[in-house]
Amino acid sequence: MEEKQKYQYWLRCIPGVGNKKQRKLVEYCGSANEVYGLTRQQLERIGGFSGNDIDAILTSKKNWDLNKEAAVLEESGVSMVTLEEQGFPERLKHLTDCPYALFFKGCLPEEGRKSAAIIGARACSSYGRAAALEVAESLSLYGVDIISGMAAGIDSFGHWGAIHGGGRTYAVLGCGADVCYPKGAKELYGQILKSGGILSEYLPRTKPAASLFPVRNRLISALSDIVIIVEAKQKSGSLITADFALEQGKEVYAVPGRLGDALSAGSNDLIRQGAGMVSSVGDLLADLGLSGTKGRVYCKKESENILNSLEKAELMVYSCFGLYAKNMEELLQMTNIPVQKLADILIRLQAKGLIEEFYKNHYRKI
Repeated sequence: MEEKQKYQYWLRCIPGVGNKKQRKLVEYCGSANEVYGLTRQQLERIGGFSGNDIDAILTSKKNWDLNKEAAVLEESGVSMVTLEEQGFPERLKHLTDCPYALFFKGCLPEEGRKSAAIIGARACSSYGRAAALEVAESLSLYGVDIISGMAAGIDSFGHWGAIHGGGRTYAVLGCGADVCYPKGAKELYGQILKSGGILSEYLPRTKPAASLFPVRNRLISALSDIVIIVEAKQKSGSLITADFALEQGKEVYAVPGRLGDALSAGSNDLIRQGAGMVSSVGDLLADLGLSGTKGRVYCKKESENILNSLEKAELMVYSCFGLYAKNMEELLQMTNIPVQKLADILIRLQAKGLIEEFYKNHYRKI
């Protein structure tokens, strides 16, 4: 760790001195190491700092071993970037409560790349899961980074969609960047680090707490060009992110849900209030200033010949596929075909190049 970062880490770790006061100290002094050299009298002249604040700053200097603490941070495998450095994300700097420091594993989002947040319900439906996977994968094929919070449900499937599309994805956590939460997401945590990053404004080893997650949502929206809500109940943390996005001047979109479905009450209400409706990925790409086609190119006549050759049961199953992917459970309900026969039909449709399994037991039209 560079010498200047040792002082930056000290400043970030002063108990009770939050983001705004950390930034004020650096703006006043020019750097964290200059803050470290301030006397009580000098601190009192700055203004805006209580006696308790000044005591905390001076006490932390006495109790903080710069070299030892820097070594502990390095051993955790977590990197730090502060507002004093060029690598700090530009998109966050306009926030009134911009964190002084970010902690991360992997890499930070690259400036100039398009990005989209995909968020939604933890206890999502198969419809929501398929929509999150498909939208994220399709966007990633066009080089759009996917931002989310790695929570169970829609967040995680948004990350997985980007991974399946070979794109970059970034998770903003409500705990330390070295803490995998939820615990069952270890595989996802590792996959994200292969091409993206895990970010947090909280110190390493910070355990997840309910109060931390709503606060981190402002970073998810700030890092994104657009925010897409896939499924959200009437009272949902995803709606907090939507509010942050609107305050930040970002476009908010929602995937329409089924009538009467509690999981989609919040997202449907967003559309009613004026949020963009996700009817196709092409619309999202156009709003992001991207266009073109990706994926396979088919001969129309050849496709027609294949469709005409399908058996009745194959055609019935194929007709079930529309805009979004379907899983086995949905296909069984729609066709009433026995599970083993359905599995055989799906294999034949894949062999004919009409559908693909892009996630375990999730199929979509090609």
